[in-house]
Amino acid sequence: MLVKQEMINKIRDYFELNLYETKVWLALLAKGVASAGEIANLSRVPRSRTYDVLESLEKKGFALVKLGKPVKYIGVKPKMILEKLKNNVRSNAQERIETLSKINSTDEYAQLETLYKSGIGLVKREDISASLKGKSNISNYLSDLIREAKQEVMICANAEEFLAKLKLFEQTFSILLKNGIKIKLGLSGSEDLIKKMETRLKMKIKKVDIDAKFFIIDRSEVLFYLSKSSEKEDVAIWLNSPFFVEAFSSLFEKVME
Repeated sequence: MLVKQEMINKIRDYFELNLYETKVWLALLAKGVASAGEIANLSRVPRSRTYDVLESLEKKGFALVKLGKPVKYIGVKPKMILEKLKNNVRSNAQERIETLSKINSTDEYAQLETLYKSGIGLVKREDISASLKGKSNISNYLSDLIREAKQEVMICANAEEFLAKLKLFEQTFSILLKNGIKIKLGLSGSEDLIKKMETRLKMKIKKVDIDAKFFIIDRSEVLFYLSKSSEKEDVAIWLNSPFFVEAFSSLFEKVME
């Protein structure tokens, strides 16, 4: 069986198989129906291991045992395998979500919160800052900061980037306005695009000539992106320094006037 090593490696990663399982499954697909001996010859997997590998593939749903004698195996259609794996991922993810959603009602979680509050209470507020990496990590942290706003949220971003996440911001803004939180939004980019978003969000948006993205919460915390959306990995810094952020907010307000 002439299969390039590059393909074997990729199939192995895609379907989370080991090397022998990948070789045997590919050989089985190429042969259609085959005995363990035929598969061993075709895949070049040691005959002594082929039986164990075929049994493993059968348990995982990649192979079927053909009825009759001698014992032969049938390779399962790749499309069926792919759908099965996707369903497994969905099922496992849902179970994981349900498990995680119950954690915050446990005693252990309450103790975690107590540990965090007692630890953070020992640190001076102006000493708290952190770097964040990864789109998901930054988005989750930012969502948490915005949800905890008490008075005001100030945002500076690019209009096109903002439009890409407009549905998410619509929901967030709705919650903030319902809670009486002021929103000051400054966007760089196309004036026509900004006007369209003003109509959709039903709020005033200031056009600014600042090529930056940051979020200021209650003039005490700021999350500032250090990378552009075109870069492979998002990087941001979070500062919890009322003195610095108040000064930063004042400068931004002057631009917004």
